[in-house]
Amino acid sequence: MNNMTWIMSSALPALSLEEVMRETVELGYQGIEVCVFRLDGTRKDHVAAHLDAEGFSPESARRIIHDFNQSGLKLSLGFYDNLIGGPEGERLKNQNHLLKVIRMAALLGGDANEVKVGTFVGYNHELGGQDGGFQKNLELYGKVFAPILRYAEDSGVTLLYENCPMEGWRPATATGTYNNLPATLAARKLMYALIPSRAHGETYDPSHDVWQHTDPVEVIKVTDMKRLQRIHVKSTRNLSTAARVHWGGLYPMQAVDLEPAKKAGVPTCAHEWDRHHYEPMIPGFGGSDSMDWRQFIECLKARGYRGPYVVENEAANSKGTGDLGAIRQGFKAGLLFLAPMIWPLSRGAGYRFDPSAHTPLKDFPGRDVPLLTMEQLA
Repeated sequence: MNNMTWIMSSALPALSLEEVMRETVELGYQGIEVCVFRLDGTRKDHVAAHLDAEGFSPESARRIIHDFNQSGLKLSLGFYDNLIGGPEGERLKNQNHLLKVIRMAALLGGDANEVKVGTFVGYNHELGGQDGGFQKNLELYGKVFAPILRYAEDSGVTLLYENCPMEGWRPATATGTYNNLPATLAARKLMYALIPSRAHGETYDPSHDVWQHTDPVEVIKVTDMKRLQRIHVKSTRNLSTAARVHWGGLYPMQAVDLEPAKKAGVPTCAHEWDRHHYEPMIPGFGGSDSMDWRQFIECLKARGYRGPYVVENEAANSKGTGDLGAIRQGFKAGLLFLAPMIWPLSRGAGYRFDPSAHTPLKDFPGRDVPLLTMEQLA
């Protein structure tokens, strides 16, 4: 076993890409999922844009490939937003931005360099509130993503959906918290059946299933391993709180008037992300969590997973502090936690990645890919 470990650059929005690369090397990781969020986007929770999609050219790609090879690093790209719901104008901007990121990945070598594009799908709540709303969202996904996936496949790029429900993506007054279509294994399998393209797969983050009381090991056992190409390393500590006792663990806490809630002694949610009684963590940093990582990784080994483990630092005691030192400590702790499970023992040096397995990124001089809009794809 000799999987690479990467960091996700979302935890370091204030640093330049060059600074993120230096941090990655110093921390001992082998790659980066580089976030390419919209500079004019509406998201407030994640705003990292370590590459600018506007004006990205073959020369830009050649420079990035050179810099990553000089640092001995690999990369993929990530853009996570609502592609099928929300205000129509923003939805279209997100779709067109995703096309730009696909083109960037293609210029960086795409699948030939293992440069994938991590993304969400989102959810359309106007349809979701109707009878048969989930099926209607599947059908809308098929309509929107079929041309996107044709473009990706023609460009030699694979899209990877992450399974986060984005439970805090709507106001705390929203009744439900299912805000991203591929949040369940059932949805992902239906999506692949709906659009039978080789150009889409998944990034699996076990923490999202843990707080929903689903065993990630059982999910991996029935996952199509040809689709699974990234693991996001993030963990969850399920909390035993008065809020869980009062509201249960099946449905989210609901926003109610504070005065009668206070009189009745009923806990209320503090904000839109405070709905499901858990604490985001990095495994091995600041206490135990609510999953068996060794069993999870052994299951991945048995099923032939060879992709990178990408540490996504959203831990309350690390990224949540806003302190760069605590963020570094979280990343370091995550790496050391993973090391004996995924790397060979090197006598005198402990568990370490075998660099002989590293292959540099290939350059594609002069290669260009046409940038298309959703209107042009239609």
